[in-house]
Amino acid sequence: MSRLLIITNGPLCRNPRVVKEADTLGRAGHDVTVLAVRNHAPSEVFDTELLRNAPYRRVTVDTLPPAGGFSPTAFRRRLGQWLARRATRVFGWQSPHTLGPARPLLRQARALPADLTIVHNEVSHCVGLRLLDEGRRVAADIEDWHSEDLLPQDRVARPLKLIRETERGLLHRAVHTTTTSHALAAALHDRYGGRHPDVIANAFPLQPLPVREPAAPPVFFWFSQTLGPARGLEHFLAAWTHTRAPSRLVLLGEARGDYARELLAGLPGDFRARVSLLPLVPPAELPAVIARHDIGLALEQPFIVNRNLTITNKIIQYLNAGLAVVASDTAGQREVLAHDPQAGVLVGTHETAAFAAALDTLLTDRTALAARQHAARRLAERVYSWEREAPRLLELVETALRAGAAAPPR
Repeated sequence: MSRLLIITNGPLCRNPRVVKEADTLGRAGHDVTVLAVRNHAPSEVFDTELLRNAPYRRVTVDTLPPAGGFSPTAFRRRLGQWLARRATRVFGWQSPHTLGPARPLLRQARALPADLTIVHNEVSHCVGLRLLDEGRRVAADIEDWHSEDLLPQDRVARPLKLIRETERGLLHRAVHTTTTSHALAAALHDRYGGRHPDVIANAFPLQPLPVREPAAPPVFFWFSQTLGPARGLEHFLAAWTHTRAPSRLVLLGEARGDYARELLAGLPGDFRARVSLLPLVPPAELPAVIARHDIGLALEQPFIVNRNLTITNKIIQYLNAGLAVVASDTAGQREVLAHDPQAGVLVGTHETAAFAAALDTLLTDRTALAARQHAARRLAERVYSWEREAPRLLELVETALRAGAAAPPR
């Protein structure tokens, strides 16, 4: 039994890749600890359920006070992160504290003995680089290209130089790195050199094959942790209002400010009445919720480099649930549908007339829609299932455990 430490930022329920990794490694017989940041109170209920009978333990760095109380330590951590972000925005300060509670995470990681540490997400990547300096054996998962993510206005208070240096350091020094798509792996290697990342898809365990009764009208479905801008919904709605065939739309996520109200305000009344908003659900319930719909919307925006290259949970979960996919034409999503173009349609989201025509084609031919749904599920079974990804993860970890000491600092 090897001691494995997985470090991530935020709740487990918002890090499904971490959960799958910890569960797989724990069930394989390793002693697994997940070091996470407790920073989102509503997620605690979901995390508690995830940890029930889990083959791993969770240790937290808290930036939230205890329920109904006050914690000076949590307050200082939140204040420190706020000040770090202000310093980055105003003075260009390059500090990992801008990204999260870096110092407490590093201190806690040092206190947890591990034969291999696997780091996920930005602040954890910074911690991983420090652990490499101290001689720890570290692997890194680069699920997102953090230095090439987000809208311009959201990048102002981010220490981009530090993030790039961290990405480069991990690609050259970690015992292995993993990412989500061959497109992203190639781009990271082209930019930074080092060891070529291995690809572990954002797949999920195959859920029971849904029995779908033909609905009238078909239902589009979109989900994310956050319902906010730059996720392609504005372009979808612009096209959707030009469709002639009847349909409904369901959006699931935690609305960012007044975004949901503003998004729907411009819709004609008859279309607005066909939109339903759902709150976040426990991770275990999400697959069944997705399967109740007909067409999944994967509307990643190609002008954001990371969103163009990665393959998100979204499109893979649609395939698993047997939904036909409407996907924006990004490199990552082309990679998915290249395995079976029948599973979905690629669209240029900014081309409103052509987008609307593609939607109408799906809505009016129910036989063709059913064929696409069957093709989507087959693609999940054949290529994009966790049953296929888990052995690759286990092989990488076993190889890393047999590897020598960490590479020296550069």
